[in-house]
Amino acid sequence: LVLLGDVLSSAYQQAQLRLGNYSPDTVSVGDLFIGALLPGLVMVGLYITYVLIKAWLHPASMPPLKREELVPETKRQFVIRLLSALVVPLVLILAVLGSILAGLATPTEAAAVGAVGAMVLGLLRRALSLARLRDVMRATVRLTSMVFMILIGASVFSLVFRGLGGDTVVHELLTDLPGGRNGALVLVMLAMFLLGFIIDFIEITYIVVPIVAPVLMAMGIDPVWLGVMIAVNLQTSFLTPPFGFALFYLRGVSPPSVTTADIYRGAIPFVLLQLLMLFVLTMWPGLATWLPKIVYTN
Repeated sequence: LVLLGDVLSSAYQQAQLRLGNYSPDTVSVGDLFIGALLPGLVMVGLYITYVLIKAWLHPASMPPLKREELVPETKRQFVIRLLSALVVPLVLILAVLGSILAGLATPTEAAAVGAVGAMVLGLLRRALSLARLRDVMRATVRLTSMVFMILIGASVFSLVFRGLGGDTVVHELLTDLPGGRNGALVLVMLAMFLLGFIIDFIEITYIVVPIVAPVLMAMGIDPVWLGVMIAVNLQTSFLTPPFGFALFYLRGVSPPSVTTADIYRGAIPFVLLQLLMLFVLTMWPGLATWLPKIVYTN
């Protein structure tokens, strides 16, 4: 959402300039966070419902922990351990997201708060050392460098693409489709879903979104709704083979008895649930647009 907010803000301004509005509004990262809150809760509800139904119909596929695997403790000890594990990280998350939603901090400033808070949390739990801090800083530099290299490549691609008239071709293609803006939206969502199989969400955000978003928003599509739709769509790229990041993470922690094919098959229902959420958002845009209007009106 942070990456999308930056890209969509620029695209929204382009769309308004194309319509003759020379004092364009912007769409912020906070808008997208608030807009994604209700769809996110609905998606969590879909996941929970699926898991409960699966456990009820096929209990053997989700066996409980064996008694000898449980930590021997009283109910009070369990509650204390649970709260100590949840409360502090939850406060940190609320501080980061809350500062963005309240407009008290930019995403960069909120990220700095999160980083400092995570270090303090590590110190309190005696899990922070110079060696670990050095590894984290190196990983951060590598990740940031990768994102900036993608951004540089995407900027060069967009410059050449527009110089050759590619944006005009895309505009004519989407505006001439049957069904108007709905037909254009369906085509773009389908293209992004298929691209998610072979390229990362960052590349899609920086290469595809700047090309299609100005056209869609110039056709009258709400920028917050479009941003949440794209975010939900790109979530599928984490679970679709062969390059789904979540599949790789799960493969790394799974026992040898769980094959890669098993992981792929297990991801299919969750991909379908995400597509169902995308359909729900398409039919009821208010899920993404209602809360931002209420928050900023008040």
